[in-house]
Amino acid sequence: MALFGLFSKEKKETLDKGLEKTKDNFFSKLGRAVVGKSTVDEEVLDEVENVLVSSDVGVETTVKIIKRIEERVARDKYMGTDELDRILREEIAALLSDNNTTDVTGAPDRDDFALPTDKKPYVIMVVGVNGVGKTTTIGKLAAQFHKRGKKVVLGAGDTFRAAAVDQLKLWGDRVGVPVISHGMNTDPSAVAYDAVKKATETGADVVIIDTAGRLHTKVNLMNELAKIKRVMQKFTPDAPHEVLLVLDGSTGQNAFIQATEFTKVTEVTALAITKLDGTAKGGVVIGISDQFKIPVKYIGVGEKIDDLQTFNKMEFVDSFFKK
Repeated sequence: MALFGLFSKEKKETLDKGLEKTKDNFFSKLGRAVVGKSTVDEEVLDEVENVLVSSDVGVETTVKIIKRIEERVARDKYMGTDELDRILREEIAALLSDNNTTDVTGAPDRDDFALPTDKKPYVIMVVGVNGVGKTTTIGKLAAQFHKRGKKVVLGAGDTFRAAAVDQLKLWGDRVGVPVISHGMNTDPSAVAYDAVKKATETGADVVIIDTAGRLHTKVNLMNELAKIKRVMQKFTPDAPHEVLLVLDGSTGQNAFIQATEFTKVTEVTALAITKLDGTAKGGVVIGISDQFKIPVKYIGVGEKIDDLQTFNKMEFVDSFFKK
């Protein structure tokens, strides 16, 4: 049974399916860790710690989880290994609930892709290295907003790659939303300026700006992102309202490194973790959700447009432990 009954049946099934590889990997390791053991002792906890770390949950988050289980073992005196799945599930859920970034947009019965009503156009700047699914995430976001009757404008600001500009144009055509593009090797900040200008003049609800996935140095990247912000603010003084960092979940611990590096060069306010359906490393979502004081807002659990979901920690843990 789901911890929260917030998801539609279809969405929950997609999440369950998207985490299958991660689940199978995790439970096979956990099963081997406790084989022949009846009680949760120090040796079992050492094995569980290894399982969590090797499942890309991350060392710091793993230490927190193990500490919680140790406290329960001390309190309950006797705890059988047959209870381990349930205990892990409860403690991971509790750990993530303790983090005050559980929900990004408020009420439990919210529309998953709701936009703030007091910011129009709502400006989203999307950052991340090449290959993480950044442009695809933008296209899927545009589709979700458009489906809800929102007026969307896209800005093809990743001007270092012709493929990124062309891909975003294809998404624009597919979804039926305008894409502001100056082509390859043009000034990304000029693209952002024109995209926000167009969104403002046409009464758009949201404008999503793509940015370069790789520049030669951190200083270049920082300067470029700062310049993009400055020009957008000529039309919308508090833009961008959201800086969304896209991470590839299939890279496991490398996603932690990318998150650390990007948060050094720009103020990231939300995270999207993609490609979880094709990997056994979905545990990275638990670690990133716990470690960074930045909410995981979206997760990608499949190829289809609707397979980009808003991240609900409780539903994620429920699917992670569902057998």
